[in-house]
Order: sequence, then structure tokens, then C-alpha cells
Amino acid sequence: MSEPVRLSKLMSQRGLCSRREADRLIERGLVRVNGETVSTLGVKFAPDVEIELTQKAQAEQKKRVTIMINKPVGYVSGQAEDDYVPAVRLITEATQSELDKSKLRLKKDHFNGLAPAGRLDIDSQGLLVLTQDGRVAKQLIGEHSDLEKEYLVRIDSKVTEQQLDQLCFGLSLDGKALKRAKVRQLNPEQLQFILREGKKRQIRRMCDAVGLKVTGLKRVRVGELRLGKLAEGEWRFVEPEEFRHRKKLTGPRRR
Repeated sequence: MSEPVRLSKLMSQRGLCSRREADRLIERGLVRVNGETVSTLGVKFAPDVEIELTQKAQAEQKKRVTIMINKPVGYVSGQAEDDYVPAVRLITEATQSELDKSKLRLKKDHFNGLAPAGRLDIDSQGLLVLTQDGRVAKQLIGEHSDLEKEYLVRIDSKVTEQQLDQLCFGLSLDGKALKRAKVRQLNPEQLQFILREGKKRQIRRMCDAVGLKVTGLKRVRVGELRLGKLAEGEWRFVEPEEFRHRKKLTGPRRR
């Protein structure tokens, strides 16, 4: 017989929300288990119980936004540090891209709880996702996320077949073996990296390990979400249908 599991953990595992958000919803009485409202934090249930969010909770989730930015070099992904400017400062009415087809216009409420779903170093550029939705963050950077992240990487010297082979498989960082990567040469100065993990400064450290120096790094894809023609320094809202891999976000799981 399976051991009972904390309700907030079950909700997170099923992709209903993040664990932190689950606690808030439970406290507000917006969660039902087997048809009964639960409002006590820390309560545990069998893993196969039926869990659903109330209509009010589902309506609140639908209002949460996800934004993608083409981050320039010189901006940090999260909170301001060492006098560097956080990428969220790029989100203004003036910098909303003409590519945005959402028909949404920027509001103050869109900044509430808006946080980066993954890092992009200050000296790197390209696709950065910020979201109010814990479900999105879980899919992009959760413990069990294995979505592909694609990068274009400029280097300062020729690459040998041996170096490419090493980059694809066999390297370790911080004493732990890296997952298999896809690395290929696009031209004499540029490599394409596709990773399923995101350790701090991973690509630069991988290149250092095989004797290559990175002179430029741009993230162009996370899962199904592509940077496309979004101009540097501009942003747009991400529509739910753009996350074709997020099957769990179509609604509460029923058993």
C-alpha cells in the first residue's frame, strides 16, 4: 500500500501548480480532494486520490502571464546584483514587440510574482522566460524537466572531431557526469549546442574543458518555445498553445 503524500506535493507532481502556490490555494479553500474541500496545510493523502481546483482557482491561473525576452548582454536574469540591471526592467510598453499576437497590454499586475524560469548569464544573450505561473516554471526548470535548450555558440579557434566528441559526451562538472549533449559545428566560428540540463555557465565550462574559448553565446530555444525574430531588448507575451509539450497544463488531472 502506498504511503500518504502531502497534498501540495501531489498537486505539484500532477502539474496543477507549484508547491508554494498549492499551499496558498489550500489555505484559501480552493482545492478539493475526492470532492471535499481541504483547507488544512500539511495534510496527506494516498497518491491516487482525485484532486481538482475550484473554478475560482482555475480562473486565477488563466490570468497569469508568461513573457519571453530577447535579453541583451549586460543584463542579469534575476534580482539586481553588483549594480547590474535585471532583465525585467526591459519589460515596458515601449519595448513590447510587434510580433506579440496575444492582444494583451502590459499592466502593473503582470509584475506580481513574475520570475525568471531559468538563468541566462550576464555575458550571454537570447531567450529568457519569465512567468507568474508555477506550472510553467516546473515544466521549464523543475527537478524532472528534461526539455531541450538550444544555443548558438561562437568560439575563437578551430574545432577538432575529438573536441566535438568530448563535448557531446564524457565531460563532468563539479564531480558529476553531464548528460549526453548534441553539439555540431555550423561554420568555422559557430557551434550549436542542445542540452537537457542547465548547470551554471555550463557551456563555457564545457568548452574550457576541451580547450575552446567562447566569445559569444545565444539561447534560441527552450522546448517548443523559440526566440524566432524577436528583436534584441524586446519582449512579448507567450500564449498557452506555444507550449505544446505542456500536456499537463490543459486541466486538472482526473483518475
